Amino acid sequence: QVQLVESGGGLVQAGGSLRLSCVASGRTFTTLGWFRQAPGKEREFVAAISRSSGNTAYADSVKGRFTVSRDNAKNSLYLQMNSLKPEDTAVYYCSATVYKGWGTSQTTSGYDYWGQGTQVTVSS
Repeated sequence: QVQLVESGGGLVQAGGSLRLSCVASGRTFTTLGWFRQAPGKEREFVAAISRSSGNTAYADSVKGRFTVSRDNAKNSLYLQMNSLKPEDTAVYYCSATVYKGWGTSQTTSGYDYWGQGTQVTVSS
């Protein structure tokens, strides 16, 4: 049974940091990603990482502030978020795929499995 369980969300002031974690179990995933969805907006890509090569990709809005990483031994995915801004406020979702390629890693259609989400709120 596949399970993706996020943790680490919360309330932080602008300029602060948070670290999100996701435990992804049940399959050997090829690509893992983070997406976010703010109220009234579509779910958008944040970051992705290849399980084998460690290749990473980031949305332009988070480059230089967020860092995605993984620990294969722990089946875990992380998102270190620094210099947070109020516009980073959203529900953050962990995502994973077994068969889909790196080429679709920045789209929601590139993933088969999703976590339940964790709320991140950045106050100004």
